Amino acid sequence: MNVMTPKFGMGASVLRVEDETFLTGKGRYTDDIAPEGVLHGYVLRSPVANGTFTIASVDAAREADGVHLVLTGADLAELGDLKSGGMQKQADGTRAPTRDIPILCRDRVHYVGDAVAFVVADTRAQAQDAAELIDIEFEAEDAASGTRQALEDGAALVWPELGSNRAFEYKLGDAARTEAAFAKAAHVTRIEFVNNRLVCNYMEARAAIGEWDEVDARFTLTTGSQGVHSVRRIIADQVLKIPHEKLRVITPDVGGGFGPKVFVYREYPLVLEAARRLGRPVKWTGDRNEHFLTDAQGRDNAVTAEMAMDGEGRFLALRVHNIANMGAYTHQFGPYIPYGGASMSTGVYDIPAMDVTITGVYTNTCPVDAYRGAGRPEAAFLIEKLADACARDLGLAPDEIRRRNFIRPEQFPYLTQGGRKYDVGEFEGHMTLAMERAGWASFEDRLKASTAGGKLRGIGMATYIEACAFAGSEPAHVELNDDGTVTLIIGTQSNGQGHATAYAQLVAEKLDLDVSKITLHQGDTDRLNDGGGTGGSRSIPLGGVSAARAGENLAEKIRKIAADELEAAAADIELSGGEARIVGTDRRIGFADIARAAKSREDIKGFGEFVQDEATYPNGTHICEVEIDPDTGHTEIVNYTIVDDFGATVNPVLLAGQVHGGVVQGIGQALTEDTVYGEDGQLLTASFMDYAMPRADDVPSFSFETRNVPSTTNAMGMKGAGEAGTIGATPAVMSAVTDALHRACGIGHIEMPATPRRVWQALAEAGLSR
Repeated sequence: MNVMTPKFGMGASVLRVEDETFLTGKGRYTDDIAPEGVLHGYVLRSPVANGTFTIASVDAAREADGVHLVLTGADLAELGDLKSGGMQKQADGTRAPTRDIPILCRDRVHYVGDAVAFVVADTRAQAQDAAELIDIEFEAEDAASGTRQALEDGAALVWPELGSNRAFEYKLGDAARTEAAFAKAAHVTRIEFVNNRLVCNYMEARAAIGEWDEVDARFTLTTGSQGVHSVRRIIADQVLKIPHEKLRVITPDVGGGFGPKVFVYREYPLVLEAARRLGRPVKWTGDRNEHFLTDAQGRDNAVTAEMAMDGEGRFLALRVHNIANMGAYTHQFGPYIPYGGASMSTGVYDIPAMDVTITGVYTNTCPVDAYRGAGRPEAAFLIEKLADACARDLGLAPDEIRRRNFIRPEQFPYLTQGGRKYDVGEFEGHMTLAMERAGWASFEDRLKASTAGGKLRGIGMATYIEACAFAGSEPAHVELNDDGTVTLIIGTQSNGQGHATAYAQLVAEKLDLDVSKITLHQGDTDRLNDGGGTGGSRSIPLGGVSAARAGENLAEKIRKIAADELEAAAADIELSGGEARIVGTDRRIGFADIARAAKSREDIKGFGEFVQDEATYPNGTHICEVEIDPDTGHTEIVNYTIVDDFGATVNPVLLAGQVHGGVVQGIGQALTEDTVYGEDGQLLTASFMDYAMPRADDVPSFSFETRNVPSTTNAMGMKGAGEAGTIGATPAVMSAVTDALHRACGIGHIEMPATPRRVWQALAEAGLSR
């Protein structure tokens, strides 16, 4: 047997096999697809954030040129609402009532962009023109748009029947033990901050195509998603109320997901219902403005946190109150996100007691749900910002307070106060290495040079941990084709991560086959009946192990057939370069001949499934160094160092791409991105003219390496990496910015994003800007 790692196997830096397709413009996205006879839909949306509406007539719209159908809420009585399954138990054991999303609003709207009518015409332009002819009257009311303000006396109510804007209240930890720790503390550090709301802004705006087969009484939905099976389940069960087999969901190429493309949006059942009524395909393509208004947004927490410490700066207890904005409705996972994040509140630190309160609030804004990291970036930012504040209060270096409080290697497995079971970790190890790589010890020299040039300089760090690849499985199926190539089918969904390459590597290693001979199929409920989709950095830690096992299963079957054909024992057969041969001889048979020799297709199919019982816990240290121009408030990131523990690496090239992209998203939150609503609920940052995305010249070249400690939870030692960059970046960047401001004039806090204007104002108030 060949025991050497093939050049395409685990750990090899294989270039992405899918890139040629995308770079040559051959990608096939939803909006590229145009079924014969397709019609086009347009959604009429509310221009007010809160209020009632009356539709007097749609006759003019129905009679407009090219119009085939106009739907209002009254026309969709048989369709169910989109429901949230994320509501957790409150302290009294109850679950708060949800506020579900109607496919079209019936008589009241709750945010700007709420859907009130759907028009289908020959072209999108005709549908949009006709929508303007709908005789509709809105009666605007006062809106609740601010996270903290939603709970104030006299605040406008999003759902008046609830009597409050409080959506739920969760508790985690032990309040009595935490209070006792605070009572005996030598020091208490307290911080308040806002974790700013973000618009995900994937490159490909959403689109959907609905089709109806009258003969089979069956729907087909084509849309960009992060997994077709959950989309099918939700639409079939909640909205259309049909058996799953009566709905096929197809996802072609996807231009970015980041969490919000997991969800089912109203347009999906709308195009299906319109197609059924018209007997023709119906397509809806959203524009960027609709994306800003209606696609689930991320973060938006208002946080107060306190740390109790002993006289040596060791953490005794953590107390947190998080007000989490849900937006106007309880979105798909929305109520769970702050809860899941809170379970990670203690981070990498040995904190004996914790008391966390999460108050969910409704506001007249776009719903909030999972966005890259989904609660874990919020938790990491909280604990790392608080650790820095504790260090400043006690006069300790940021690395020193961390060293005193890290969970030590001998303490693993470690059960956190949030109920998380960390299996392994060497936190001081990656922090020390990152400090060496970042030149932490020589920072003072660089500070002097910046000061001489009239600039402020700061250095900051974040030592993060996250939970991902949660308990569960992602089965994989492989099949040897007649031409000697191999097809892999799995229920995840690539949104640009490089699945076709990573999965192929793992299968190729078992078959000793070039990755170009392995084809990945995802995104079709007719080809695979079930799957978990992509999210929570689960695809490779779960699906990758299953793919490797499926490859091994197929390899065993190939050896058996080859042994029969070559009249040898299966144990004497080795696989190499698309052939099976008897070890030590020149007798061989190609994979194509093996496929033809199989007595049945089942004989050349492989299956693998890895079931994981617990989450994995990637962790690492990010160190950021910045220069700030006090005259303009502009922040430049001059150095950025990352040392991560991902347990094991499948492909260093893909891994670096995931980390770099995630870091840029974290930098965006820290320095440029902010979703701002006016008091009337109008979105003031509804385009790239007002919402500042990070650009290439906002980021430096990154120094990135791994210091892996294999996971004991995952069969191949992997921990997951898709969200880690975002989780570590935001606190690291803000740590550096705050360090620069504190060194210059004692400023210990600045809200995100630390835009030039905000930094300049802070310096002006401190008397340092000119």
